[in-house]
Amino acid sequence: MKKGSTKNKIEVWGGIECSLNRVEDRYMDQLDLSGHYKRGYDDIKRFADLGIKALRYPILWEKHAPQEDTIIDWSSSNERLTEMHQAGITPIAGLVHHGSGPMYADFFNGSFEEGLATYSKKVATNFPEIQYYTPVNEPLTTARFCGMYGHWYPHKTTDLDFLTILLAECKGTVLAMKAIREINPKAKLVQTEDLGKTHSSPKLRYQREFENNRRWLSFDLLCGMINEGHPLWEYLLWVGLKKEDLLFFINNPCPPDILGINHYVTSERWLDERLERFPAHCVGGNGRHVYADVEAVRVGKNQGPQALFKEVWDRYNISIAITEVHLHCSREEQLRWFYQVWNAAKNLQKKGADIKAVTAWALLGSFDWCSLLTKPVGKYEPGLFDIRSAEPRTTALTKLVTSLALNNDYYHPILQEEGWWHRPIAVLYNIAGKNPPAGRKEKKKDKRPLIIIGKTGTLGKAVSRICNYRAIHHIDLGRDDVNIADIDDIERMIKQYKPWAVINTAGYVKVDDAEKEVESCFHINSVAPKHLSIACKKYGVQFVTYSSDLVFDGKKNNPYLESDIVSPLNTYGQSKAIAEESVLYHNSDALIIRTSAFFGPWDEYNFVHFALKSLKNEETFSAAKDVFISPTYVPDLAHASLDLLIDEASGICNVSNKGSISWAMLVSEIANRSGYNPKYFRPVTLAEMNLPASRPAYSVLDTEKGFELPSLDHALGMFFREQECLSI
Repeated sequence: MKKGSTKNKIEVWGGIECSLNRVEDRYMDQLDLSGHYKRGYDDIKRFADLGIKALRYPILWEKHAPQEDTIIDWSSSNERLTEMHQAGITPIAGLVHHGSGPMYADFFNGSFEEGLATYSKKVATNFPEIQYYTPVNEPLTTARFCGMYGHWYPHKTTDLDFLTILLAECKGTVLAMKAIREINPKAKLVQTEDLGKTHSSPKLRYQREFENNRRWLSFDLLCGMINEGHPLWEYLLWVGLKKEDLLFFINNPCPPDILGINHYVTSERWLDERLERFPAHCVGGNGRHVYADVEAVRVGKNQGPQALFKEVWDRYNISIAITEVHLHCSREEQLRWFYQVWNAAKNLQKKGADIKAVTAWALLGSFDWCSLLTKPVGKYEPGLFDIRSAEPRTTALTKLVTSLALNNDYYHPILQEEGWWHRPIAVLYNIAGKNPPAGRKEKKKDKRPLIIIGKTGTLGKAVSRICNYRAIHHIDLGRDDVNIADIDDIERMIKQYKPWAVINTAGYVKVDDAEKEVESCFHINSVAPKHLSIACKKYGVQFVTYSSDLVFDGKKNNPYLESDIVSPLNTYGQSKAIAEESVLYHNSDALIIRTSAFFGPWDEYNFVHFALKSLKNEETFSAAKDVFISPTYVPDLAHASLDLLIDEASGICNVSNKGSISWAMLVSEIANRSGYNPKYFRPVTLAEMNLPASRPAYSVLDTEKGFELPSLDHALGMFFREQECLSI
């Protein structure tokens, strides 16, 4: 979009999740949930620092004109647009985003189309400098959710309702662009749509072909391509659409200047009548056949983005921008997905397609897409920024996007592995009846691994296990492989393996024994992390180590944050407190993950397993009723550690499952969930336990840095589900 861009350079754009959809009479405003209304200026500055050329930015009809015939306050939008102009960012104005318009607009009586045109003219009049518009985002997708599935207002569920809504959105787009161009004749339409594709078993070929024709409807309508020769012409009339409504688009073509393609890992579908191979919740039908409808990736039948982008180019020969690239997954998978889409766009451009840009979507993340925006459950998905801290925290995607924007390329060792959608774990349903597809041939691993120190410990084994699951190339080392208290041996290890990062999970963990084995405790918990941090700093290697809630004295009556003053009560806590200080003194880029009382399903050396075993065997068991902690589920901790590492987070970060509980209450919860009789369990005071090492009465952790784990209730549920799986 910017002058001076070369044909061979793909631009990087950005976008904010800004859905303002209606469910019955309730609107859900993503911009309000993300805090953008309050942080507007600072957010634009953050976006500009990414190096993006254009920003999909909302000037939403429902927000600016919720009542009819009211004076619109444009001040906030004017400020943001001025800031974008000063930062050299081109705005792409979105007017309706997964919405149905204000309450006075109706898809079925013409007021949506007419109202959108009227509003669009006001936008163009007030902001004549805007050149690019998306009057209605993803009209086909929105029409399906509003008129076919009934998720969003007006909650209809018939083909006629779906198509009527689609025509209203597309006609609204035509009239909106006509009104805008009366003010700005050079205004351009960037029409977005979620591009999927349907695949099927041979028996359902007819349904597959129908859905693959239907996926083009919004673009075909705007391009004036739906005439008597169109594959769906007879169907559209048979459903009940009026011929004159279809002729409107032939007589008033409004082809997009740029086709905005939104594509997700699950955008491709698979249809199959062999119901026994799929779970019941996937089964539906069309009145002629009953069949399962699942994500194509789950049967190993997805074609992937490059093939689909090529279909768009071949069909329309119109400039293309990939206008949403997002994956809700672990951090390295987010990087792999974006990078795959980027390379797909580059490869297609080299073959002659006019690919303008790839868009980093949901810069500020998004809320509640797990419920398809039907109810506010508070589920947040981070984007390039994680907005859960006081100031939005950058993620690994930020560095990737900035590098692509500046250099048109990016490198990280984890990109050498395939994304989960190419690995065998993607296939959930075996449609072949034999062995499931093996996935693509594994890439040659980068020689720079992640090193995990402490391969025999609970946490070390868990991090290694999660790395295997997430396809992160790593090497596990123990005391026989490297002496972490000897800086020379650490340097020898780094030179030998050339790691990009080191995670130190080794530690002295016997809190009470540490009162007698002081030297050994400090040697492992304080000296070794210091030496590791020094060596990693010297060789430019990322470093992660762990600390404990026992660095606090328990005098606080609300959760401890990263900035709270440490004051340990025992030798173990002192060793961790010294490690925190010395590691960051020698290596300010290091990450220290402070955690608490972790438990997990893969070994028996933790409190939850001890309690469960005692309850099962009806053995006497005691736990403190006056000591409150925030237990941490080891798989959650391992996943979080890797995400923070890949984000290049630094400093101290408190990581534990949300919630506080006493040790005694935790035993009671274990008894309730397991069904064991707690009659031999004795809640006691900490003083009655007469432990050698003093403990804080309260060491619950919370974070001011915004990186949160699931609740303790969720963690315990996962623990017991995992126990059931392991016992099968």
